Amino acid sequence: MEENWANIITAIGEDLNRPGLVDTPARAARAFEFLTRGYQQSVDEVVNEALFPSESSEMVLVQNVELYSLCEHHLLPFIGRCHVAYIPTGKVLGLSKVARLVDVFARRLQIQESLTSQIAETIMTVTGAEGVGVIIEARHMCMMMRGVEKQNSVMKTSAMLGSFREHQATRDEFLQLLQM
Repeated sequence: MEENWANIITAIGEDLNRPGLVDTPARAARAFEFLTRGYQQSVDEVVNEALFPSESSEMVLVQNVELYSLCEHHLLPFIGRCHVAYIPTGKVLGLSKVARLVDVFARRLQIQESLTSQIAETIMTVTGAEGVGVIIEARHMCMMMRGVEKQNSVMKTSAMLGSFREHQATRDEFLQLLQM
């Protein structure tokens, strides 16, 4: 990867011998590996058996989980917040695992629509929940830095599974809790 970054830097007309760029290909390679570390993680490793018995059948909401991802079309960042809710059926997921699952998928080349669905489907599968709702709000550098250059645009996506899709009252409760 380091060699590829060197080629890109040279292709834009820069001199790799310039003092500020001497180690840039190596730094860029390490940074890109970090930004895409989700490819090196599996759901099972992240969950790590952090499912706990619970008699709760009320909504669990983890709100404002920061996320950082890369647009698969331009390799530019999109940055936002993810809200995850689920209704447990006998077991709950360790709180930090929700945020870690968001990262597993966000730290891959993505489009926001797929990211939202991947998180929802994974939470549903891992927990066996009655239903799952996921909403992501993000700002996309590909909209802000290039192309249409719209600085204030925010993209919102949602995925509603199980009772969040089937029961308007469940969906409404989720949306109302986000307003609090």
